[in-house]
Amino acid sequence: MIEDILNYQIWQGNSLADFLTLEMLASAAGSVVAAIAILLVGWILAAWLSSRVRKIGLKYARLDDTLFNFLGSLVRYIVLTFTFLIVLNTFGVQTTSFVAAIGAAGLAIGLALQGTLSNVAAGVMLILFRPLKIGDFVEVNGKMGTVKDVTLNFTELASMGNVQIIIPNSKVWGNTMENYSVYKTRRAEWYFGVGYGVNLKSAEDVIRKVVTADERTHADPAPFIQVNNLGESSVDFLVRAWVDSSDYFTYQADIKRKIKEALDLDGIDIPFPTRTMVTAPSAEK
Repeated sequence: MIEDILNYQIWQGNSLADFLTLEMLASAAGSVVAAIAILLVGWILAAWLSSRVRKIGLKYARLDDTLFNFLGSLVRYIVLTFTFLIVLNTFGVQTTSFVAAIGAAGLAIGLALQGTLSNVAAGVMLILFRPLKIGDFVEVNGKMGTVKDVTLNFTELASMGNVQIIIPNSKVWGNTMENYSVYKTRRAEWYFGVGYGVNLKSAEDVIRKVVTADERTHADPAPFIQVNNLGESSVDFLVRAWVDSSDYFTYQADIKRKIKEALDLDGIDIPFPTRTMVTAPSAEK
């Protein structure tokens, strides 16, 4: 068949080189069309799969949106990478050597960007294991605040004074984290000192009445009020009570003020350290 086509071309006055050129152009045009089609299909498929993964996080309230946004982006880049390799195969490029070259380049880039990549690796761990979530009140790396965002590179907090705090993820994942929002209740704790001449039963009753009268105080576990220390100038009560985590800060401040006012009203002495200075008479000259 090919021989008949060649003979026909030569009979028409066309050389073999012209025929081969036409065949190569046709083959190249077919490869380009196929590559464009593959790119379009890959691009559309990557966008569709990424969107589907992200919507899973939005559909269920208990799932973390940050995690599924990351997974959606990961799926998109994986599909686009395979699409690119298929396009190279269409043009006859050996992808094995290309993948090896990408691996070598990735190793070199990884060595040059160790600090950045450690933040990314820590970000992946934070997103996957979710030790903290957006809206949690936490203390991380000596900084306290509300979590505003967790990205692959850094974690953003808003301090109690509404100041933005940016912490690299390697400092978050590699440090002890205290999350005050995980549990619904917290234990408040105070120390109150009374004078040694005070009736301790009366002082305890005043403190207990104030604590139990506050509607935010949990009855179970019951408040703990006991003498804890005999100080230099005072008998110290240790007071513990449980409260909802959302009420903790205002509750702790309110109870402290109310007990001080109640002790004053009942005439119970709250001592404070004093010093007596004795001046020695000057020696007569």
